[in-house]
Amino acid sequence: MSRYYSKKEILLRIIWGVVQPTLFRLSPRLFYSWRNFLLRLMGAKIGKGVQIFPSVDITFPWLLEVGDKSVIAWNVKVYNLGMIKIGKQTIISQNAHLCGGTHDITHPGFVLKRTGLTIGNKVWIAADAFIGPNVTVGDNSIVAARAVVIKDVDSQSMVGGNPAKLIKKTVGYRGEA
Repeated sequence: MSRYYSKKEILLRIIWGVVQPTLFRLSPRLFYSWRNFLLRLMGAKIGKGVQIFPSVDITFPWLLEVGDKSVIAWNVKVYNLGMIKIGKQTIISQNAHLCGGTHDITHPGFVLKRTGLTIGNKVWIAADAFIGPNVTVGDNSIVAARAVVIKDVDSQSMVGGNPAKLIKKTVGYRGEA
């Protein structure tokens, strides 16, 4: 384990391993400020008016940035081995999976790659969608329910399917001209 994580990160993982299943997960749904406080305490950068639901599973809070007025809904998995950045006014719907890590399949030791990912401003990641490692989802985009995104999504695009493909451009989505 120490091959991938510093001593400080190992200590933070132990602390988060106690905080997340108790103080975070057991807090009432509307206690967004409390959960944001806990995440900030653990090193996350959380904007104003952010709503993170108690059932969200965050691997490493110190590798999470969430912009103002964004929502991370029920049972979202934030597997942030690398930095995951979520823009402003973005919605991550229930059961979505944000995967910020993978393995190097060309290496004999199948080594861990801590890639992270980026989701822009005014994006909607619909229910059960999967966003893969090192992907960028551009501003004002929509990822349809159950989509599997393994390549970057251009701004103002709606994608869906497995693997996700362009459905249409989203000019006018959420007030954008």
